[in-house]
Amino acid sequence: MTTRNFEALFAPKRIALIGASDRPGSVGEVLAANLLAGGFSGELLFVNPKGRPVHGRTVFPSIAALPAVPDLAVIATPAPAVAGAIAELGGRGCRAAVVISAGFEGDDPESAARRQALLDAAKPHLLRVIGPNCLGLLSPRHGVNASFARNTPPAGAIALVAQSGAVAAAALDWAPAHGLGFSHVVTLGDSLDVDVGDMLDFLGRDPATRAILLYVESLRDARKFMSAARYAARAKPVILLKGGRSRAGAKAAFSHTRALAGADDVYAAAFRRAGVLQVDGLDDFLDAALVFAHGRPKTPGSLAILTNGGGAGVLAVDALERVGGQLTVLSAATQETLRALSPAHSTCANPVDILGDAPPDLYARSLAALLAAPEVDAVLVINCPTAVADSGLAADAVIAARAADAAHKPVLAAWLGEPSVAAGRARLAAAGVATYPTAEAAVRAFSRLAEAQRLHDQLLEAPDGAEETLDAGRAREIVRRALAEGRAALDPIEVQGVLRAYGVSTPDLRLAATPEAAGEAAMAVAPHGPVALKIQSPDISHKSDVGGVQLGLTGGIATARAAEAMLSRLKVARPDARLDGFLVQPMVSRPRAQEVLAGLVRDPTFGPVIVVGHGGVSVEVVADRALGLPPLNVALARDMIARTRVARLLAGYRDRPPADLDALAAVLVALGRLAVDLPEVAELDLNPVLCDDEGALAIDARIAVRAPDLATARPAILPYPAHLTRTVEVAGEPLTLRPIRPSDAARLVQMVDACTPEDVRLRFSGGMLHLDRDLATRLSQIDYDRHMALVAETAAGDLVGVGRLVEDPEGETAEFALMVRSDRQHHGLGGLLLQAVLDYASGRGLREVWGQVARENRPMLDLSHALGFTAQADDADMSRVCVTRPVGPAAS
Repeated sequence: MTTRNFEALFAPKRIALIGASDRPGSVGEVLAANLLAGGFSGELLFVNPKGRPVHGRTVFPSIAALPAVPDLAVIATPAPAVAGAIAELGGRGCRAAVVISAGFEGDDPESAARRQALLDAAKPHLLRVIGPNCLGLLSPRHGVNASFARNTPPAGAIALVAQSGAVAAAALDWAPAHGLGFSHVVTLGDSLDVDVGDMLDFLGRDPATRAILLYVESLRDARKFMSAARYAARAKPVILLKGGRSRAGAKAAFSHTRALAGADDVYAAAFRRAGVLQVDGLDDFLDAALVFAHGRPKTPGSLAILTNGGGAGVLAVDALERVGGQLTVLSAATQETLRALSPAHSTCANPVDILGDAPPDLYARSLAALLAAPEVDAVLVINCPTAVADSGLAADAVIAARAADAAHKPVLAAWLGEPSVAAGRARLAAAGVATYPTAEAAVRAFSRLAEAQRLHDQLLEAPDGAEETLDAGRAREIVRRALAEGRAALDPIEVQGVLRAYGVSTPDLRLAATPEAAGEAAMAVAPHGPVALKIQSPDISHKSDVGGVQLGLTGGIATARAAEAMLSRLKVARPDARLDGFLVQPMVSRPRAQEVLAGLVRDPTFGPVIVVGHGGVSVEVVADRALGLPPLNVALARDMIARTRVARLLAGYRDRPPADLDALAAVLVALGRLAVDLPEVAELDLNPVLCDDEGALAIDARIAVRAPDLATARPAILPYPAHLTRTVEVAGEPLTLRPIRPSDAARLVQMVDACTPEDVRLRFSGGMLHLDRDLATRLSQIDYDRHMALVAETAAGDLVGVGRLVEDPEGETAEFALMVRSDRQHHGLGGLLLQAVLDYASGRGLREVWGQVARENRPMLDLSHALGFTAQADDADMSRVCVTRPVGPAAS
């Protein structure tokens, strides 16, 4: 993941347009006009072999003729010339390019060769490329319009990143009329270099950006996206619209789970896990942008409605109920205040109806009263046009009342109609009020606030490695033996062994080779009760489809006869099928249990995916499922269950008590651990899992295996690296050295609070004396990929030191940070932690580790020198020293 040289993209001092044109309406001419009209204060240089002036500007005949080196180049030449231009620009020191040119997107060898040539030209110079085949890039705050969009949008706090120039162009045209401005707009085109993950990494840290809009059609690097998206979503709202959501068929699926886990469902699960708010269409996308235009407001719990039309208020309440929102219950005091302001026939309960002839001052006073009420979290103001009141003046009144609200509670507006309310709607938008054409649209946007907060809160739910795998080694041996024998599926006995190794409960199961042996097995597993009999064939996945299941058999004789009859049916229905024998297991009598499906599939983009939903023979007809990415914990698993329709049945009804959802959640957590531990498991299907108040029992199961491939085996979210945990001794005290966990946030705060103000100042620049909870959460929730933190923990559970390593975007170097609690210094703990960080860096194959140390931090400078670091002045900050040490094979 890289943001190297992004300052050249988004804050260049000099821009060159390669392919500027004087032909009206051409891409080269529009690009030149936009660059000139955007307000860029730096130097603009135009290049065209013909050398004719463009918009009155001198045009240079070649890149070599440019009098100065551009930071950013905008390239609009024919595709065959692009790679040469990139190489020449890079050779002169240019650090970034936006390639507008098309002609790279085909599947033919010529297009592939052009793509590779472009990358080969850019790589030696670390020149960053946006595109090719894109609309361009806009950074209004810096006056940059390197695009052929129609206009330059106003500057604002929302960033837009789109894999479609058409979607970006529509948003750019829509935004000004709705009071929306942009910090940056980036169209990625073919994303040969800069991609969605890179942009999220940059925008998540960009102080000018308070919210991020994404239009995505596909992703190539799931782990890169998930890491960047989770980081960005912790800092600011990320709203996403996914294109290309059609679902491919699954006619030949091995399992019900595979048939239910469509590609779009997997993407949705990934976005949810990343804390990204996915919306359903372009209208919803743009409407959501309005409520997040200034970042993430305090999440409102309920909504108050102020309207001059009773019917419009009713529609708003209906819409609120549909999205699961809450209508604010106004207190008696608030209603009394409103009653004193309002005409005789108005309604002072919620929705508050101030009648069709409501003058502007009544709007202002009523809105002020609602905003002042402690029970009110947010207000939707509705205006219906009438001949006896001015909608524009009503808008002015709302703007004034909102501006006077010291609490800054969210205010949304719905000015219904078109020509009669256009002026008022425009004034509201210009004042920064989220304004909508209908009450329903406003309510839907309001609901996004709560949804985004739920997703943000769920980011705190990160499995921390506390759960231990019961017997992964045993399960791995079973799977590898099956692969060595050339099999694509485990037999039921092997399936039982794998599931039990991960703590999943299953009934006792016997395999019998003949009908007679099936009778004997029935007497062994259930001498006094009924058994289930099933055929076992590697050619038949769904046994009931061919009459291969019989339930409720009592005794050995009945079971043997049923097996004989089953053989006869199989010869007719599937004469080609191989038969390994019969499976016999005791019948489980749990009449009040609900049948649930639980499973595992592997997606080509996101790797392993866990599925849960309504189970039984009608599973694909009911098509009830929720998906999640491993690793999971109980809270994440229970959230998955809650998103299914079967969850309402599991909650209990009539004489059925609530099911043990923690037991079902434990099954999903186990599948998540299995998915990570055993990449050879391609698909796993538990159907049904009987779930009731006694627990969760997997009755039938299938596991498909294959040699793992990197794309589907690797989880999109790295699990907790428990293998790095070890015990060390410092000054005679045993300490646990382990990777940080999300649950360490509070202990991290306590550790910093226990340090002297001077030690805190030396570790955190900027005069910080206390580690707030939000920063502690970010420091403890890391991706364990490009970011690692090792903590030293006492037997009492206190943190006494942290060593941290953050890799650079290229994965070649990394910055370290170190802090030891003040009362634990000078005993060797700092050296131990820093050496552990260096060992980890070496294992990652990094070339160099560096850090910034305050000049007066003599102990840290001495320690770094003792461990082989060299020090030099930090030109960017004269109060600090940069210490650097090579690591890896080259260092030894």
